[in-house]
Amino acid sequence: MAGEGALFVVDDLPEIPNSWQWGRLGDLVDQSRGICYGIVQPGDHDANGVPMVNSQNVLDGSVSPHIEFRVSKELHARFKRSTIRGGEILLTLVGANFGRVAIAPPSFAGFNCARPVGIIPVREHPKFVMFCLQSPLTRQFMDNWANTTAQPTLNLKEVANLPIPLPPLAEQKAIAAVLGALDDKIELNRRMNATLEAMARALFQSWFVDFDPVRAKLDGRKPEGLDKATAALFPGAFQDSILGPIPQGWMASRIPDAVEVNPRRTLKSGVVAPYLDMKNLPTQGHSADEVVDREFTSGTKFQNGDTLLARITPCLENGKTGFVDFLDEGQVGWGSTEYIVLAPKPPLPSQFGYLLARSDALRVHAIQNMTGTSGRQRVPSECFNTFYLAVPPLEIARRFDELTTPLMSKIKSNAQESRTLATLRDTLLPKLLSGELRVRN
Repeated sequence: MAGEGALFVVDDLPEIPNSWQWGRLGDLVDQSRGICYGIVQPGDHDANGVPMVNSQNVLDGSVSPHIEFRVSKELHARFKRSTIRGGEILLTLVGANFGRVAIAPPSFAGFNCARPVGIIPVREHPKFVMFCLQSPLTRQFMDNWANTTAQPTLNLKEVANLPIPLPPLAEQKAIAAVLGALDDKIELNRRMNATLEAMARALFQSWFVDFDPVRAKLDGRKPEGLDKATAALFPGAFQDSILGPIPQGWMASRIPDAVEVNPRRTLKSGVVAPYLDMKNLPTQGHSADEVVDREFTSGTKFQNGDTLLARITPCLENGKTGFVDFLDEGQVGWGSTEYIVLAPKPPLPSQFGYLLARSDALRVHAIQNMTGTSGRQRVPSECFNTFYLAVPPLEIARRFDELTTPLMSKIKSNAQESRTLATLRDTLLPKLLSGELRVRN
């Protein structure tokens, strides 16, 4: 057996090099802390409380920096054991995100965790252990040992008994360095894409919501961040409209007049086409996580340049939105019936629809107009008939396209590179952790 109370027999595990041994996860942790899970009943969100990491924040390899829920300081003080210090392994134990693993960044020191997240304070080389927990073998143990009566749930006893292959420490470091370099590049691309999208969204907000260039001219100031030719495109006065004051010469239009809602796309039944399900529609960024080929039956159809907006709770509130840029020219894809498709009409460029869908104003409008019973509420497409946009003249729309298209293209390129790197990492990981491939230096 491997460790007291272990649930596996070494003889039943795959062969590993003679210089390696099989260990038990529970024997690798700081025994003064042990493995634990987070707060079972965190109560209501407390805006002045302590950030709490939940299962959806663990992205398998990294932790989302967007921690929205906060637990009260009083409750947090009662759960010191699950307080993050930084460097611990976080493992999702319950539900749809079961089995995801990441390392808590130092910036999370002082945060707490929710019940679906296990905190594993490994003594040495947590990155190597994290990769072991991502391996197909360990994942198989998790799946086999999980209680699936209601939803997949892994108990702490099973977590402690997970088998871990243990090469010499130098080789552990080398394996972690190889796989970590790939993860680091993927994370760098993610951060770069977040910055690029923030730039595009800031420009959209400044030009089409706050009308900053017009306000600057009205105040006798030079529009910030614009070259002379671009600044000259904006008027120096406002006009009244149903939307309120909008730049002179612009038009206040309902969404359906400026952006086609659920445009007609043709795809014959039985035709194999790219399929995007709701699970893989991103909550952050515009790039879909995974697209597969599947025979078309019935669902929402889309083409490149379309924006997909989740219409059902809680997907809409969670931010599920995507920009379609993964199809071949002229190709039609399909996906969930719970998508709303937005396709801007000329002069607006296609990315205008995506940035509009990510804007606070449209999201608030959509959420406020949801209908249906609790837990199954949806956004009716007709609600966009009462949402107005300020539509600019052709010259401004064209300049906006020129400034934001390179940003969207770079985001796409980075996302494609990250998917390639992830495939390489996932291919190398089981080979390195079994000793089939050795890293000597």
